[in-house]
Amino acid sequence: MTSTDAKTTPESGIDPRLLEVLICPASRGPLVFNKDTNELISKKANLAFPIRDGVPIMLVDEARQIDED
Repeated sequence: MTSTDAKTTPESGIDPRLLEVLICPASRGPLVFNKDTNELISKKANLAFPIRDGVPIMLVDEARQIDED
């Protein structure tokens, strides 16, 4: 795979194929990418996992709690 094969762009922030296979480590539920905060959001666990240098940090201790909507 070359860098052009990955469908990651500066606008999207994360490869959609990676987003399909990642799950929340706390709830085992799906994640949603938030482009504004550059985080992966678990609505089920109300956690936001940071993405640093293009790498999702999937540690509950590194996630921030988000308000329920």
